[in-house]
Amino acid sequence: MTHDSGTQDSGIKVGSVAEAPFAVHDISALLADYISRLGNTWIEGQISEVRETRTLTFMKLRDTQDESTVPIYMTTQALHDLNWKVEQGARVIIQAKADWWTKKGTLQFKILQIRSVGLGELMARLEALRNILAAEGLFAPERKKELPFLPRRIGLICGQNSDAMHDVIENSKRRWPDVEFVVREVPVQGPTAVRQVCDAITELDAIDDVDVIVVARGGGSFEDLLPFSDETLIRTVAACVTPVVAAIGHEEDRPLIDYVADYRASTPTDAARRIVPDVVTEIAQLRNLRSQMFRAVEIRLSAHAKDIATIRSKPALAHPSYLVEQRIVQVMNTRGRIGNHVLNKIDLLQAQLVGAQTALRTLSPQGTLERGYAIVRDHDGTVIRLSDSVASSQRLSVRVSSGEFDVVVQ
Repeated sequence: MTHDSGTQDSGIKVGSVAEAPFAVHDISALLADYISRLGNTWIEGQISEVRETRTLTFMKLRDTQDESTVPIYMTTQALHDLNWKVEQGARVIIQAKADWWTKKGTLQFKILQIRSVGLGELMARLEALRNILAAEGLFAPERKKELPFLPRRIGLICGQNSDAMHDVIENSKRRWPDVEFVVREVPVQGPTAVRQVCDAITELDAIDDVDVIVVARGGGSFEDLLPFSDETLIRTVAACVTPVVAAIGHEEDRPLIDYVADYRASTPTDAARRIVPDVVTEIAQLRNLRSQMFRAVEIRLSAHAKDIATIRSKPALAHPSYLVEQRIVQVMNTRGRIGNHVLNKIDLLQAQLVGAQTALRTLSPQGTLERGYAIVRDHDGTVIRLSDSVASSQRLSVRVSSGEFDVVVQ
């Protein structure tokens, strides 16, 4: 026997031991009582199932980023009274109260209010998120990484056996046949898309020889592309070390991945054109460059040949002995001029010497003596110029042209 307090007459708490278990209806009633005390809550999600009966309409509300779902219901009359149609795939916000169905032992959420999340509201949310991420610098041009000229391997994230995958691979191989891909086929829409695309990006980023990652999808509706504007996905791309190319293929409403990616391709085909060079174009450019180099070398060689011919045409090189002979003539001429100059100089000096000798003879005392004159000196060597300066019996010295002798004054 149990009491309202949840204990038996023996004082044992019901449910605490095997000898005193709860009855199913008791535990169900306890859960109903507990859940009934929970308040109302607002929940956002996507309608995934709709099952309408005469009195109630049952639906599943699915998380927009995960596989989680919760059962919800509302009266069929209230559903019909709405001025918009609730259908599978619709994105809604509901005010609901948790409701435990005692007999079935199931939890349902009773819809008290339901609002449609319209396209305008979604776009406004994305614009607000875009502004926040831009303010953090995630879209800044200086963060963009250069794509490699010729990647060793290319990581490709796309839908299962999708056209986008074939477009990227086929167009890339058409441009560069030896290109290698590491492909990760994942859901690109739906509740698991964000998580699986993020996991694929992280996995490919960790592979050393994957030099660029392409996230590709062949367009779709605005709602289908919402995973590529998810904040978690955007931050995963921003943190990626490997350059990322976004090839979502939607021109009008660009998902936010286009802003954070290192390169935004308009289509998967455009991505193929960007990630690998065209081998035909490269070969043509190499041939053109080779031709230009050959022409440049030929022009240079021709110019040098003309210079050599000009040099060789000069007399010094055409007749090497000419320059020596010319120098010999110049040396001989110079030597002749020097010899004549020296001889002329000697003749001049000789003439000057003869003139000086003649003058010297004319002016020297010896010349005077030779003309019959004599020089008289006393014993001190003083020249006697006046007769009054000598005395009788004074001994004097007389110098004539041929010698010298003594005399005595009488």
